[in-house]
Amino acid sequence: MPELPDIEVYVKHLGARIAGATLEHVRVASPFLVRSFEPPLSGAEGRRVENVRRIGKRIVFDLESDWHIVLHLMIAGRLRWRSRGTTIPGRLGLAAFDFTSGTLILTEASTRRRASLHVLRGESAVGALDPGGLEPLSADLAAFEAALRREQHTLKRALTDPHIFSGIGNAYSDEILWRARLSPTRLTRAATAEEVARLHDAARSTLSDWIARLMSETGDAFPEQVTAFRKEMAVHGRFRLPCPACGAPIQRIRYAQNEANYCARCQTGGRLLADRALSRLMGRDWPKTLDELEESRGVHEKVGERSRELRRGRARTRQR
Repeated sequence: MPELPDIEVYVKHLGARIAGATLEHVRVASPFLVRSFEPPLSGAEGRRVENVRRIGKRIVFDLESDWHIVLHLMIAGRLRWRSRGTTIPGRLGLAAFDFTSGTLILTEASTRRRASLHVLRGESAVGALDPGGLEPLSADLAAFEAALRREQHTLKRALTDPHIFSGIGNAYSDEILWRARLSPTRLTRAATAEEVARLHDAARSTLSDWIARLMSETGDAFPEQVTAFRKEMAVHGRFRLPCPACGAPIQRIRYAQNEANYCARCQTGGRLLADRALSRLMGRDWPKTLDELEESRGVHEKVGERSRELRRGRARTRQR
């Protein structure tokens, strides 16, 4: 799912292309996209774009006369900037927004069709879609700590809850926790003041650094390669690859439809976090530390090599 840095880059590029332009027409290819009924989508046509902004993971087009279009890309939604009148792609295309400056194509690489579009009048209607999470880039330490400790959650869950923090999802929460050197399962109310300060600094620096990196990568071109998995990330999507800080293999725990990626050496003092499915399956055989994991892998590699040697020996015997 596009998260705060990705949405910020979208917003900046869209603002440069459509602020001041007129929305001439909206072509909708999927009936599941539009989630509002009044006012009608056609009423937004012919209106000038006054601003483009972000609310959480949503993109808001502010049109004249207090009309607004709100897009939520969800997991697989992406935006493409094309010349005026470009045809909507047949399989992935959801909609096309024809501006006087060009056409914005909305696609979704999923059959579940979760992306949404709302047409609204009045700022209060836009605010009703805001989950209310704190903006991590602008929050001071006191506000950040108050939001974090309001409820008892793991740090991973708190960072990804849109009612607590705005715009942070699965990918960047992994990166923030790695930079803060904190376990994803550390409880919010158990974290020390020093740990909360580290997390606050890590959230601001991680998100700011990635916005700058993505803006630098795209330059003047519209962002086309928006993904939650980037080779430059420290831990997210890097299961079993070496940690860039210490070289230990990155670990992963899965839960529901999400996962947490972390470095056991940097974040949990060498302790492996329990993956609910695997640890239940393996029981007492589940390794508790990074050293135990490496030792078990060494044993498995030796057994595997011995098994391969025996198979090669039997093959040679048959050939004789």
